[in-house]
Amino acid sequence: MSDPSEKPAEGHEPPLEHLDAAVNHVDQLISSGSIAKGAAKGLLYSLIETLGALVGDPDLPEHSRSGYEGLLETARELRVKLGK
Repeated sequence: MSDPSEKPAEGHEPPLEHLDAAVNHVDQLISSGSIAKGAAKGLLYSLIETLGALVGDPDLPEHSRSGYEGLLETARELRVKLGK
């Protein structure tokens, strides 16, 4: 997928780098105070739900699963940092 507007083919997980960038961006916004707490919680909720669905996919290769699990844990830690 060289064109950023392309969507992943059905049945394929989004690239880990994109989700990692999203989690890191939310973290930066929280740290800088550039985002409302409620908005950050909403974004984290969506990221956690997406990552949880990916981790729970029985067809996900094991080497991919560990990357998504690590990112899911990071997103959960950010949610705790915000105060559920």
